[in-house]
Amino acid sequence: MSERRTRIAVGVTGATGAMFGIRILQRLAAMDVETHLVISQWGRRTIEHETPYSVDDVRAMADVVHQIGDQASTLSSGSFRIDGMVVAPCSMRTVAAVAHGLADNLITRAADVVLKERRTLVLLARESPLSDIHLQNLLTVSRAGAVVFPPVPAFYNQPQSLDDMLDHIAGRVLDQFGLDPDDVRRWDGKLSHSTSPRRRRDA
Repeated sequence: MSERRTRIAVGVTGATGAMFGIRILQRLAAMDVETHLVISQWGRRTIEHETPYSVDDVRAMADVVHQIGDQASTLSSGSFRIDGMVVAPCSMRTVAAVAHGLADNLITRAADVVLKERRTLVLLARESPLSDIHLQNLLTVSRAGAVVFPPVPAFYNQPQSLDDMLDHIAGRVLDQFGLDPDDVRRWDGKLSHSTSPRRRRDA
């Protein structure tokens, strides 16, 4: 029997940051990972509003596209073998639904399945500032086994562009699934200094 490709589900919800999900899809495709994509209604609107891509462009990046209302999808069953799921970006509405087991659409149902099957679920939670309700729901999903992964940029790698930040965050997300993108700049304990002069800001 041939070895199965790594298989990851990607959910895109309506929180700001649609490019996180898009960049993760692109990086997974480059690593020959089989992707199963679900985009919410407001995720579609956010893609159109925030990115240079159409929804059809994003769907074309995935191996399989599932409809948000299709509860008969393979992703609804734990018998369908996947290696994990990432929701990027993940709205606070989606976090709340996952925290309370409200499998009311395919993204929240697939996330529920991933948790019950003890597989890897990564939620790129997008909100600021966070209310007590948000924090409680995030703690609940973390205790249930999800990885709460706010897409906070790193600066030790001295990003020069938004693409650099997106690539670094996408690479760190792939780390959660045991994937090792070879172009992620990792902290090595050494301080580096730019050769370009920087203006001092007065206190």
